[in-house]
Amino acid sequence: MLNTADLSREQLTRLLEVFAKNWLAHDGCWFLAAEEKLGMDAAIELDAKAWERFAVVEARRIVEAFDIPPNGGVQALERALGFRMYALINRQETQWTGDGALEFRMAECRVQQARRRKGLPDFPCKPVGTVEFSRFAETVDPRIRTECLACPPDPVGDGYCAWRFRVSGEEPRR
Repeated sequence: MLNTADLSREQLTRLLEVFAKNWLAHDGCWFLAAEEKLGMDAAIELDAKAWERFAVVEARRIVEAFDIPPNGGVQALERALGFRMYALINRQETQWTGDGALEFRMAECRVQQARRRKGLPDFPCKPVGTVEFSRFAETVDPRIRTECLACPPDPVGDGYCAWRFRVSGEEPRR
């Protein structure tokens, strides 16, 4: 039986990365099975429903585990995004805009990188990503609104997807 107390910091970090990669592999295997059985459109629809639920669970657990303040706005969201499973295996970047919005960019995405290595087109993840990022952000702070800046099948330019988060009702600063 694994006793994490016996592991070094380096081993714990490696274990977290293995867990994150396994989690992502399971997500991919599930999706492929759904696609084979039901077709791409139905698989994307089911995937979006699953992410709608999972993003809420993930956000709640992160907020609780890392004492992220309720209604902490996009500052709290930036912190929470850093604790997602993705953050262990995909390079993510955030930047603040001059008007107070938070922009998040997936600079490296294991899913899309694997598809590109195989000569496949990018996975059209925008419908799923829209649900996933919106629900995660709203769970951190219900006032946060999410805008997709780029996500396949849209052209994405540098990186893989990009999102903007802003507290609703706040006027953009000029």
